[in-house]
Amino acid sequence: MCHGYELLEDWNLTSQEKDSRSHVLAKLQSALVANSSIRFSVKYPFCCPHRLSINLKAERDFAISSVLGENQAMTTTEEDVQHCGIFDLDPSLEKFKDHLIYRSKKYVEQKSLIEKFEGSLEEFSQGYLKFGFNREQDAIVYREWAPAAQEAQLIGDFNGWDGSNHKMEKNEFGVWNIKIPDAGGKPSIPHNSRVKFRFKHGNGIWVDRIPAWIRYATVDPTRFAAPYDGVHWDPPPSERYIFKYSRPPKPAAPRIYEAHVGMSSSEPCVSTYREFADTVLPRIRANNYNTVQLMAILEHSYYGSFGYHVTNFFAVSSRSGTPEDLKYLIDKAHGLGLRVLMDVVHSHASNNVTDGLNGFDVGQGTQDSYFHNGERGYHKLWDSRLFNYANWEVLRFLLSNLRWWLDEFNFDGFRFDGVTSMLYHHHGINMVFTGNYTEYFSEATDVDAVVYMMLANHLVHNLLPDATVIAEDVSGMPALCRPDYEGGVGFDYRLAMAIPDRWIDFLKNKMDSEWSMKEIVWSLTNRRYTEKCVAYAESHDQAIVGDKTISFLLMDKVMYSGMSDLEPASPVIERGIALHKMIHFLTMALGGEGYLNFMGNEFGHPEWIDFPREGNSWSYDKCRRQWNLVDTDHLRYKHMNAFDRAMNLLDDRFHFLASEKQIVSSISEEDKVIVFERGDLVFVFNFHPENTYSGYKVGCDLPGKYRVTLDSDAFEFGGHGRVGHDIDHFTSPEGIPGVSETNFNNRPNSFKILSPARTCVVYYKVDETLQQPDEDTTGTETTVTQVLQDSQVDKTAESPSEETISTEETTVRQVLQDSPDLASDEVLVSSGIRDEKEIDTEDSTASD
Repeated sequence: MCHGYELLEDWNLTSQEKDSRSHVLAKLQSALVANSSIRFSVKYPFCCPHRLSINLKAERDFAISSVLGENQAMTTTEEDVQHCGIFDLDPSLEKFKDHLIYRSKKYVEQKSLIEKFEGSLEEFSQGYLKFGFNREQDAIVYREWAPAAQEAQLIGDFNGWDGSNHKMEKNEFGVWNIKIPDAGGKPSIPHNSRVKFRFKHGNGIWVDRIPAWIRYATVDPTRFAAPYDGVHWDPPPSERYIFKYSRPPKPAAPRIYEAHVGMSSSEPCVSTYREFADTVLPRIRANNYNTVQLMAILEHSYYGSFGYHVTNFFAVSSRSGTPEDLKYLIDKAHGLGLRVLMDVVHSHASNNVTDGLNGFDVGQGTQDSYFHNGERGYHKLWDSRLFNYANWEVLRFLLSNLRWWLDEFNFDGFRFDGVTSMLYHHHGINMVFTGNYTEYFSEATDVDAVVYMMLANHLVHNLLPDATVIAEDVSGMPALCRPDYEGGVGFDYRLAMAIPDRWIDFLKNKMDSEWSMKEIVWSLTNRRYTEKCVAYAESHDQAIVGDKTISFLLMDKVMYSGMSDLEPASPVIERGIALHKMIHFLTMALGGEGYLNFMGNEFGHPEWIDFPREGNSWSYDKCRRQWNLVDTDHLRYKHMNAFDRAMNLLDDRFHFLASEKQIVSSISEEDKVIVFERGDLVFVFNFHPENTYSGYKVGCDLPGKYRVTLDSDAFEFGGHGRVGHDIDHFTSPEGIPGVSETNFNNRPNSFKILSPARTCVVYYKVDETLQQPDEDTTGTETTVTQVLQDSQVDKTAESPSEETISTEETTVRQVLQDSPDLASDEVLVSSGIRDEKEIDTEDSTASD
């Protein structure tokens, strides 16, 4: 990962900061070297102009499925696996049948052992009811797995940090326990009091550690670099948060808003869970996202690690509040119709011995530790410890961790961080994934980690059938996102990590005229058939120190002075806003079956992210979100935000992200135009910096009448209003029906449009059966109303459905009268708000 180290040197970080940042940097480097790694089966090329029949309910002919039932024997044979469903989906995997049989048998055997000795996987995953602090028969019972300890005590505020009267006993499995009866009818360990596990290891030294299963940990904010303390969290019923709302149903396609609670404030400070719930969640809902992905929830002692160096896996990050505060956030999200995913880190753990799990490693053998010994237990780029996924107690700890967050906090699923590192013994370091299957199935594969992820996905989906589980994998391992009964690993989605790297490469290294439409389409469609992807143009990774947001790459320092709407936009701003809209929308529309945006990028947040550290004098200036930019009415940030809202609303109405019909019909390098269909929508992207095409012919599937439903050049999105929204585009038949080679771009029908430079326009087929003969069918009112109504309504309201999005004419007129500057001239005339003589004839000509 040489690039990562070069960046670290450029940033002039301290050695501590280099170590903590290396995790994020290594992931970035992995994405860079694997830009074309996600193999897309040539048997089902996305770009071929035909309907893809994605089999979301594949035949469960994988015989192993019979042994995955709740009440059936857990055995399998090589013959069972030979009919694995993944072989039907991808015959190329037949060559690696031995490997796939081996890992599937290990999975079933491990699951069988857990069921034999623990009752079931579900019971096994409730380790938090046994380990850590729990109430049992008018007493507090504390248990800790620490086989390397010679003696152990429980210390804390409750006994003046003197454990001589609270010595623990050890059983044959290395589990220490102590039972502390209540005193005077009250718990002997008060709620919210500090505790630690004190033990003596082999060389006779006593050490104090935070309990591994602790549910809350805090630090003295007045002491610099003070160690964390475990906190006994058991609030009385009156102080416990009670959930009010049920989980929202699983959407057909996730539109994910990635967020970091701590840096979500406009002020240079660490924000809280309640502040985020009250001020940021309504913004997310107003922009029509359906899912929130929360970063840095697991406790991490070093803030600058972005939450990826976890110290306490069962504790919420105390910087932003208490466990009850986080429950308030999640419940409020559910009340707004938003699902909540956790960015969970089971790929590694912090190297911190004072505050974290690594403190239990005192040189014992790997069988008695959470981590592997030696080099196998250490990630040299992340400076962190690596789990031993074959260890029984490690499996209990990690699987219970997932269930804890599902059951106790009502999370709706997870985004697994660092999956590539888990999948391979080399962790993806200095590895260029080319798509050759030998890279995925060999001795380099960490089968123990694969089995853990299969168990984890099986557990999560059994506990919560509507859960969403996403893998952050850059390698493109086949069957990662196929269910376990087919022989897959069981994730629902993988992140399309190569897409942002393509955009950054173009923005940094190529002039607009050099952008290859074929390369763009290839990067967006290069994904495995039947394995869903979440696409994104930029996440938190792309904006960390040393890089910039896409908006800042496009407009840079001109954003400081050129974003006022009170004066004409400069060429830099004009180009930047136009391409910002196009890049994000094309990524969403063509890049996957889900979409992700990082907090603030929806409105073109400038600059970069930099957590407080010694190298920046502990400043929070770049570790916040400047919401004032999008809230200031005369600044152009509002245009990008409005377009982001409209993008999501478009999917809300037409469900194109979930559509199995995905067809790219035209890629023109000369015109710089891309035309494709998702569902029955027709998308036209014109990346040419200068050329506007009048009467441009585009192919489509269904005959009939088409109209504009989303236009990046509309006034409300900071455009010039050059495309007429009330124009009917009637199709013409092309060639011989059913004979694709005689059609136009292999499409049986076509219609003509106006395509201005640097714009994207989406057309929908008008259902003429819904219109009355005398009905005014001006389509522009509906299109503008979709955006205007959304900006006017209560931000906590439910998004309008396709059936309810049109309103009565009087309501439309009222909205347009209140905000005439956001509507096109055609709408104002047809609505009777302005006289036709008032309309500038040049604007009218341009629209035509």
